[in-house]
Amino acid sequence: MTRAFFLASAVGLALTSSLAVASGPEDLLPPMFRDPSPRQQPSPTPSPTPTATQTARPSQPSTPSPSGSGEVVQPLPDSGGSSPAPSAGRIALPDDFPSLAELSRMEDDEINEVLGLRPKFDIPAAARRAVEKVGIISQAEGGFPGGSLRNQPGALVAAALQASNGPVASRWGHILFRRVLASRLDAPRGMNPVAFAALRAQALNSMGEGAVARTLVQDIDGSEYNSALAGAAFQAYLATGDVLGMCPVARLQSDLRDDGEWELLQAICSAYLGEARSADRRLQRAFGTGVADEIDVRLAQRYAGAAGEGSRAVNIEWDDVDGLTPWRYSLARAVGEDIPEALGDDLDADYEISDVLIPATPLLRRVEVADTAASRGVLSSSAMVDLYSQLWASDRYDAADKGTAAQLREAYVANSAVERLAAMRSLWGEQQDYGRLVLTAYAAARLPVTEDMQDDAAALIASMLSAGLDRNALLWTDVVAEGSEGWALLALAEADADIAVASGAVDDFIDNDGSAQMRKSAFLVAGLAGLGRLDADDLEDFSERLGRNLQRRSPWSDKISRAGELGNSTLVAMLAGLGMQGSSWDRITPRHLYYIVRSLDAAGLSAEARMIAAEAVVRG
Repeated sequence: MTRAFFLASAVGLALTSSLAVASGPEDLLPPMFRDPSPRQQPSPTPSPTPTATQTARPSQPSTPSPSGSGEVVQPLPDSGGSSPAPSAGRIALPDDFPSLAELSRMEDDEINEVLGLRPKFDIPAAARRAVEKVGIISQAEGGFPGGSLRNQPGALVAAALQASNGPVASRWGHILFRRVLASRLDAPRGMNPVAFAALRAQALNSMGEGAVARTLVQDIDGSEYNSALAGAAFQAYLATGDVLGMCPVARLQSDLRDDGEWELLQAICSAYLGEARSADRRLQRAFGTGVADEIDVRLAQRYAGAAGEGSRAVNIEWDDVDGLTPWRYSLARAVGEDIPEALGDDLDADYEISDVLIPATPLLRRVEVADTAASRGVLSSSAMVDLYSQLWASDRYDAADKGTAAQLREAYVANSAVERLAAMRSLWGEQQDYGRLVLTAYAAARLPVTEDMQDDAAALIASMLSAGLDRNALLWTDVVAEGSEGWALLALAEADADIAVASGAVDDFIDNDGSAQMRKSAFLVAGLAGLGRLDADDLEDFSERLGRNLQRRSPWSDKISRAGELGNSTLVAMLAGLGMQGSSWDRITPRHLYYIVRSLDAAGLSAEARMIAAEAVVRG
């Protein structure tokens, strides 16, 4: 039999199934088994003759009446009973329902979509996962307690996550916020678990953590997705160049979104499932309907063509493109298409971080933007060293391209400590870029502690603290001068809260502070006060001298302080991430730092509090 015959049979079966419900089941029992026995048969009563106003009930079959008046037909609605009844076996189809010829040319995926035959679940019931405690890191692995938000008001948590719609200025604040968002947590009181996961994934995307957001959304079955989670997941997959990662959800719930990029994604997914004809038709239709810009469709064609059967060349033209989008950037990187310099200049930091996360990005480009990712907190110091090591070992680049990698190698393996320090200075530059301080953290920890390097002690200590090497940094305590920046960093990094901080040394630091508006001094005082290293009288004196009111209250400060008093580290970390929103430290005030450090320390996160306070002085 032909495919068209099977299609016609399937469509007929799908359409006539509703008629069986409308007219009632046919009685196939012979009358001799249906009629009661003579002993039990009641006295016969004549059945009333149906009139024109009576209608057959849908649940009962029509049977011939004793009077032989014939079949009773239900009149059409609003017809007044005068219109003829429809023929048996017919039903009104939607105006846009495809013809049999069109159905015969469709792929199976398109037919299933037209007939509504897509499965609701893509995995067996026994293998489906619960939506409780969604996350990546358990408490045993360094995450936050799973039930710590269970009894918190959902409105408060939702407001904090919705407001966290950008980068976190502090590297250590970013690391802390990422850890709490990635932890396996129960949803707060009154909040849907899937909605909670969607808010966390979106916050991770906003801070440049597409890889973590992608792993988080993969912890939820596709059948549980809603539109908000689908949007956050789609953004995460694009940020990491993993376009096909969205296909399982896009195929299972194709109606989660209704936009051009979603339509193009459906076509790409079809191509990689072997439905090349279906994919090509969808992409060709996109040109005619204008559902997406031409550049977006062309990139989708190039991507889909890599599935194997698309041998047709696709020419990518950027002439009329006035801007980049995550879709264009991700697909261009994936297919190896060069982005014009006019569009690539002055890119947002989010695109630079995507370049680090997308494996298809050229290695040299990944190294160039690694400093941005490291200063944000996306890359660790060891990850940066691995990236530079790949460049050093690669045969695709010449010595000029490997200059920075060669300097980093010297910082580790040069014959003398002086030469290693000189290589680090060269990497830092005159402005001591914070990303480069992260890069050299372990090289700085390998240097001998000597007074000959006292002039560089502050930079070396800042480099070590950027990677959390506080024990190595504290070895310089007897070398740095009291009141210097190196001393200030070590005073904040000291884990022993019983070690007193001399107020005279703080005065000396303030006297020598050349930062704008004495922000370094204000951050030092705020950090020391938050860690409980300054008594009330000294705090008042320094605040008056600096013209700062560190203890002024606000609704945010009241909530984070209360969470710290109750020891709820999860809520404190979330509110701290909210308080450090911004692309630079110019957006963070010493008052914010004071409440963040104090609350983190009270909630048992003193290590994070100390690193954030020290970073504030370095970058203030």
